[in-house]
Amino acid sequence: MKKLFFAALLAGFAFNTASAQDEEGTKGFAKGDVFMSGSVGFESDSQGDTSLKGFTVAPRAAYFISDNIALGAKLGYTSSKEEDEGFATTQETEVTAIEAGVFGRYYFTPASQFSIFTELGAGYVHSKYEETGDPEIKADGFNVAFAPGVSYFISNNFALEASYGLISYNSDKVDVDGAESRDRFNAGLDLGDINLGLVYKF
Repeated sequence: MKKLFFAALLAGFAFNTASAQDEEGTKGFAKGDVFMSGSVGFESDSQGDTSLKGFTVAPRAAYFISDNIALGAKLGYTSSKEEDEGFATTQETEVTAIEAGVFGRYYFTPASQFSIFTELGAGYVHSKYEETGDPEIKADGFNVAFAPGVSYFISNNFALEASYGLISYNSDKVDVDGAESRDRFNAGLDLGDINLGLVYKF
């Protein structure tokens, strides 16, 4: 599976834009700062008669209530479609998920150009599952995740960041009579849990 992020492209644009601006102000964060960030991801995979395509959009914003601590809100939308071409028919499976949540970050050296941070977030997730010939299935749940990361300012207003979803807990329940909730705990080293993004500080 390939995951292509626009972070590098956006970073190049941000760097060129920042180079043309006056170098007033300072790199890094401080109490009262507001930032917006986000990531866009695409995935595409094909094996034999089966193909998978999908994308993810995840914007977020936060406000520094102190020099080291930022509190914010996040949104997320994910959509994927899998096609399995059989001899006579093509089986399609579509999955969509919408997330809304909150998060908090602690920056160890916020006023520096480079800083390490830790993030704790929680969110509500509504998902929908559709498969050819079967009724639509909906599910609702929540997640809690802990993610360390790094932030590097390439100008006074733009920064690159990378975070790693080290520990997470997910729980959801399908909207079907008699269904039980599914609980999942994840802690490990999965490269798929690495997130790249671009930050703009106001």
